Amino acid sequence: MQPNFSTAYFSTAYLAPVEYYMQMLAFPQTVIEKHCNYVKQTYRNRCVIASANGLQTLSIPIEKPETIKCLTKDIRIAEHDNWRHLHWIAIKSAYNSTPFFEYYEDDFIKFYERPYNFLFDFNESLRMLITDLLDIEPQVTYSSEYKADFLSNEIDYRETIHPKKNPVTSSFKPYYQVFESRFGFQPNLSIIDLLFNMGPESIYILRQN
Repeated sequence: MQPNFSTAYFSTAYLAPVEYYMQMLAFPQTVIEKHCNYVKQTYRNRCVIASANGLQTLSIPIEKPETIKCLTKDIRIAEHDNWRHLHWIAIKSAYNSTPFFEYYEDDFIKFYERPYNFLFDFNESLRMLITDLLDIEPQVTYSSEYKADFLSNEIDYRETIHPKKNPVTSSFKPYYQVFESRFGFQPNLSIIDLLFNMGPESIYILRQN
């Protein structure tokens, strides 16, 4: 991070990866983009967790937009394939034996027990829960229009933090993972991997990175 950067721009993300929260913690101001065109195969509707069989991607189904281009804020969640039940079963199966899953279980399960209409709202509700559990208070605002040009004190992570791109951070401080003996340390998984494995110590891991 350059010393003169004060504001970072992020896309919305479903149970975003560790680096998303690392970068959010690093800047005084955070802007979450609402007005970009929705892009498939990004963290907007997917996350990666560590299961007993290796890495597992969970994707939220969305309703097909009526036009080729659709703003992220207008993307609706599709209630088919019983996805909420399947996601929760996958999360519980992966993390039930971690030290802090039972501690946080009631906080998360409610998000999988009732439908949300819009992906952005669902993601933001989860993001606010997670920042609360991490005991951080990022100064978050939302875009009022799509921003293409940035000031010298602003940095754009909207398409940089991406499942098909290398992480922004070059290295991650390892932490305990329940399946580490089987697969080795898996960096930059969904933030819930850090929370369920490390609990209140998660914030220190983020800061050390």
